[in-house]
Amino acid sequence: MGFLDNFHHQVTGNPLGHKLVFLHGLMGSANNWQRIVKAFADDFHILTFDQRGHGRSFHPVDGYSPRDYAHDLKLILEELGWSASALVGHSMGGRNALEFAVHFSQRVKVLVMEDIGPDAQVAAIDRIIRLLTLVPVPFASRIEANEFFENSYPDLISFYPQPRVVARFLHANIVQKPNGTMDWRFDRDAIILSMREGRNTDRWDEFGNLKMPVLVVRGESSTDLSRPVFERMLKTLPHARGVEISQAGHWVHFDQPDAFIRTLKEFFHQSLGTNL
Repeated sequence: MGFLDNFHHQVTGNPLGHKLVFLHGLMGSANNWQRIVKAFADDFHILTFDQRGHGRSFHPVDGYSPRDYAHDLKLILEELGWSASALVGHSMGGRNALEFAVHFSQRVKVLVMEDIGPDAQVAAIDRIIRLLTLVPVPFASRIEANEFFENSYPDLISFYPQPRVVARFLHANIVQKPNGTMDWRFDRDAIILSMREGRNTDRWDEFGNLKMPVLVVRGESSTDLSRPVFERMLKTLPHARGVEISQAGHWVHFDQPDAFIRTLKEFFHQSLGTNL
């Protein structure tokens, strides 16, 4: 049994193309990238997977720091025989991608950080814990879960940006358990550990020392990556390219998938010489 067997994963696309890895965000899964992956499948060999504690991958009791996630990716790429790849990470996945790029820079051709910065975000931890605790899992039935997320939950989380988008996102993470109830797809304790260990320390020095081509993507209305932090990132790393996508919040690739795809294609063309 190989290390990759611990992870629900998919390798798609063109085996002769550049290697490309997408890392999902907190409480997400590989499925979050389906539409984006299709746009690159002809020209890239693509890996998507549920990171530890998420989706259908293994849920260890501990090991949820960015270093742990980065080490997982190192072992996965070694098992696949991929020496270097383009790396795209959203939110928590972007923080994990940064960690990987810092410690295994020779394995990263280009880095894309989607709506995440190097700053510590301690205040965000309590907000996300509140999002989770307001969901009264387990639900007795699928109908009960549907009713809650469609009609009750958006009002309960009106304090959070894009409450209906968040409700749809979390609803997608509710699955049927063997006893017939509906509960989280992910490990709730793992999610909280991931937040505490990933957002408690800033990583400006590490970000500022990156040598590979870097793209920072921000959603225009995002509260997770503020414009001042976005602008500071571009000053800290002068060779980095920054793109702010209009009519998008934190989930840029969900809110504006076509604009996100165009942005990545332009960046890959400039930095990898691809002709997409």
